[in-house]
Amino acid sequence: MRDAGIGRVLVASLHQGIADVLPMRLTFYENWLNAEGLRGGTIGLAAVNAVLSFLRQEGQAYRSITSRAGEYTAEWTVETMSSFQRSSLNAAPAWLRTRLLLRVGRRLVNDCFQGTQARVRVRKGAARISVEASVFCSVRDRVDHPLCGFYAAMYTRLFSLFNLPTTATVVACRATGEHLCTLNIPLSADASSAESALSIS
Repeated sequence: MRDAGIGRVLVASLHQGIADVLPMRLTFYENWLNAEGLRGGTIGLAAVNAVLSFLRQEGQAYRSITSRAGEYTAEWTVETMSSFQRSSLNAAPAWLRTRLLLRVGRRLVNDCFQGTQARVRVRKGAARISVEASVFCSVRDRVDHPLCGFYAAMYTRLFSLFNLPTTATVVACRATGEHLCTLNIPLSADASSAESALSIS
């Protein structure tokens, strides 16, 4: 039976990230990310937690894999959009495109794991994303570096796919002892010029 809340795109993107960065270790990780579960969407929270726990022991590979997984999540989400939705987003002015992409990103964070909630606030030319209960950051002991780079990579790639280049960065992480995981996304001058229209609850 499937644990509630794990999205297929998260599982598939982690699998692909491992295949890219640690191909010789993929068989080991497929003890949890197995083909049957990937096809049927039956891989749950316990399996994902096990995979992330082992990945944290892989050193720098953890960051590379979770960043690639975030990028794949953005790319595959955009690929599943209708051609009308993609063209409408591309045709929208920068401020509106930014607003819509922040909503897409927030929904995608929530869909990756139903226990996670993202909130967006725009101030002073930047978007601040607060991620509550990140599945990547459920650790028993504090660590000395952020573990939620998946989300930063996801937002960075999502914006780039719609011609709004920026770099999302993690400024706080629950795994390092903060209350929430927080991202900062600088916005272009055109996007931030309509800042008052970008309050997203």
